[in-house]
Amino acid sequence: MESQNIRPGHLTAHQTARALGITLDGVRQLVHRGRLTRSGGSPRQPWYSAQDVTALIVERQQAKTA
Repeated sequence: MESQNIRPGHLTAHQTARALGITLDGVRQLVHRGRLTRSGGSPRQPWYSAQDVTALIVERQQAKTA
């Protein structure tokens, strides 16, 4: 279940996965590889900075067009 009390400017793991077009396991892999860092929440329901997620989206789009 997603947290309803998320701080502005942050996304849940589910929202992050949807925005990136990947699975929750893919989000965990990004964290493990150091490409994305948690910025709040709890160990079971982490939050990610919307700015960091947007930067990853832009990076992925640029890689597709290159």
